[in-house]
Amino acid sequence: MSAVLVLTLFHVLISLVAVVAGVVLIRRLIENGDDRILAQWFLVTIAVTLVTGFLFPFNGITPAINVGILCTVILMVTLYARYRGRLAGFWRPVYVAGVTLLMFFNTLVLIIQSFQKIGPLHALAPLGNEPAILACQVILLLVSLAAGIFAVWRFRPSLSVPGATFPSA
Repeated sequence: MSAVLVLTLFHVLISLVAVVAGVVLIRRLIENGDDRILAQWFLVTIAVTLVTGFLFPFNGITPAINVGILCTVILMVTLYARYRGRLAGFWRPVYVAGVTLLMFFNTLVLIIQSFQKIGPLHALAPLGNEPAILACQVILLLVSLAAGIFAVWRFRPSLSVPGATFPSA
């Protein structure tokens, strides 16, 4: 098995773990629950996804590289909001928005890659700009926006978050 194939398999698997962890984490945020372990899983798997994405052979700046750079910046701000800002005040919505954006971009890449690599999906959108793939992207955008808005609106840090402040209701 070639090194690139092993890297690809690991990258895909860790990315799928990040998607599952992200879905559950955002749901917990919407329910006003915080799960530090789940948040750590999500943030670590996103970080590993980003790092492994940058390990693939470089053939110039591509949309994937641009998304990776953007997500790296979002991850750094999200980590700061959670661990240094302690979800206090301004940092609470920044954290929730960061988690939502990271989840959106990771899932967007999953959709695009699925249409490129999975035969039946590729047959629906061989060029990557057909209605089937665009519909999936629009649905993802709308679901992400709604989830992000609800999570920012509903999530309030619990006593289990060290140093968290509680805004008045």
